[in-house]
Amino acid sequence: MNLRSSTFAAVFGLTLCTGTQASPGHEGHIQATKNKDVAPTFDIVHAKITRDGANLVFQQQTAGEFGTIKPQKTGKLPGSDVFSYVWPTSLDSSIVGFEPKQGILALVLTTHPDFDDTPKYDENRDGTNNNDGNVWHSHWVVLTDDTRCGPTALKVKDIPEGATPKLPSTWPGLPLLLDSPGYEPNLSGKEVTVNVPMKDLGFPDTFKFDGVSAGLQVNANAHNPLLCVTKVHDIASGDLSLPGFLLPEQVASK
Repeated sequence: MNLRSSTFAAVFGLTLCTGTQASPGHEGHIQATKNKDVAPTFDIVHAKITRDGANLVFQQQTAGEFGTIKPQKTGKLPGSDVFSYVWPTSLDSSIVGFEPKQGILALVLTTHPDFDDTPKYDENRDGTNNNDGNVWHSHWVVLTDDTRCGPTALKVKDIPEGATPKLPSTWPGLPLLLDSPGYEPNLSGKEVTVNVPMKDLGFPDTFKFDGVSAGLQVNANAHNPLLCVTKVHDIASGDLSLPGFLLPEQVASK
């Protein structure tokens, strides 16, 4: 499968769609059948975003136990792998503190044993903040096209050398449009949930989303492009049409 931002560009112009529903009680959710060609831990069968009090709850469910496969440690940053579960959205990049209209804003859960990109947080609770890359953790990323990234032609957007763009306060210092907000994922069997405070997103009324499992790799040249999407395991919708949507507040409260 190819993950191309041109696909996103096409769907952003569409009106809000109804999504794939298993029943009226699953309005806005994405239901998918199991895919025998995908490892069960990467095979997404359900994706949704719902409201829970002051939070938005990002959820994915996989055919097998969630997050059990992690990259092998290489001992160096260039060429190292990043495994991820992604919620691409129709939200503008400015909503989390980047410049407007930078690309595809996505919430991502990642693991990567060769580097730590959450310097403000101690995910493994050992008293050290710089050794937690192998623990599943959250990011906001901006995805954009780059043909140098191979078949997917997609990357986390680089910050050009010498540029000083607007960045979130929890930006980790890497030359990428990547933020480390510290939202802690809750892994439970085949499911993961991430609570995102609605205040962090300006209390959005509604938006569209999809679910993706993918692999990324740090470029051997270590910049421009720095972090490419190298493999797409599964797409919840099957076609990146972003059929999922957050129910408008007046509907969700009924």
